[in-house]
Amino acid sequence: MKIKELNEKDYLESLKLSMYAFQYKIPEESIASKVEILKSHRVIGAWEENNLAAKLHIIPFHIYVNGQEWKMGGVAGVATYPEYRRNGYVKKLIIHALESMRNEEQIVSLLHPFNIGFYRKFGWEVFTENKKLFIEKKDLKFLEAQPGTIKRFTKESHHPDIEKVYSEFGHNYTGMLVRDLKWWKNSIYGDGQIAVYYSDNNEALGYVLYEVKDGNMDVQEFVTVSKEARYGLWNFICQHDSMVENVSILTSNHELLPFILHQPKVKMEVTPYFMARIVDAEQCLEKYQFNDISKKIFLHLEDEYAPWNNGSYLIGNGEVKVYKEKPGSTCVQPPQRGFRLDINTLTALVFGYKRPSELYELGYIKGQKSEISVLEELFPQSKPYFYDFF
Repeated sequence: MKIKELNEKDYLESLKLSMYAFQYKIPEESIASKVEILKSHRVIGAWEENNLAAKLHIIPFHIYVNGQEWKMGGVAGVATYPEYRRNGYVKKLIIHALESMRNEEQIVSLLHPFNIGFYRKFGWEVFTENKKLFIEKKDLKFLEAQPGTIKRFTKESHHPDIEKVYSEFGHNYTGMLVRDLKWWKNSIYGDGQIAVYYSDNNEALGYVLYEVKDGNMDVQEFVTVSKEARYGLWNFICQHDSMVENVSILTSNHELLPFILHQPKVKMEVTPYFMARIVDAEQCLEKYQFNDISKKIFLHLEDEYAPWNNGSYLIGNGEVKVYKEKPGSTCVQPPQRGFRLDINTLTALVFGYKRPSELYELGYIKGQKSEISVLEELFPQSKPYFYDFF
């Protein structure tokens, strides 16, 4: 078995493996467009005697982290033919992918897991949850009227106001995808409707992406950057009370909408969604915007599958000092200062999915309890979320 990146002549083999593994059929007339999409991916394959046995895609993206844009490698399309499974091929593909993403300076990686436990073994960790609200017709009660207006658009062509609102919204969350025009056209706009809330001075402040079908209104994105838009868009949803029996709204676990409803006691489903992984810890910690505190703390990091991350990181006073492990060296005694943690735990901290005290209580952070307050001061409160899929 050998690992090598696919080139254009191999893309058809990649599509065949995807169709077999994920049990779908690509119409003959769509093959060319699918091949065109693959040109923007890095597809890594495991080969047995010139036969593609397994593969993994890396899609180049950017995400928002504390208002910054970071390079991110999106892992997708991981598949193996059944006759080659349980031979460790995916493990080798993941190790190769981590090295490849590091070479491309992709600081972090995101993926949608088929099995969370499987990807946790390789250093990915859950970083966001989806909250879905299920609202019955009887609970569609109007809130106070707003001075702005609603304009509806179809999703057939892009509209700069929608993209501007999304960008402003995304800057307030950690992990949100930076959407370029191509992504909007290929992955967001399509069938359905978009309603945009405009203030009385014609500034776009929020939007909903939604579909109405068979008496149900399905809101796929509820995006607001002001109280006014939140109220205005809810009232727009309520205007459908003569058309629908039920409304579902997919939103962030941090969204305040349920609290302001006349009847907040609605059914809610909270589900872990995407996973993240730090690919290059040194770049990550140097770029990350820690709170400015005078105290310093050591983080002793372990990463089984990206060994370049192993080492100690001294953080404080606006700087990060790195002390990498020497090859072949081992510590007889665990470090006496600072905290020990693995790459999964550091990822949860950086994305704001869990707080240091929570991870300490769970045993994922090891060190002196008296110093955990320093970590709490160091890491800012973040709101992780991710609306997209790949």
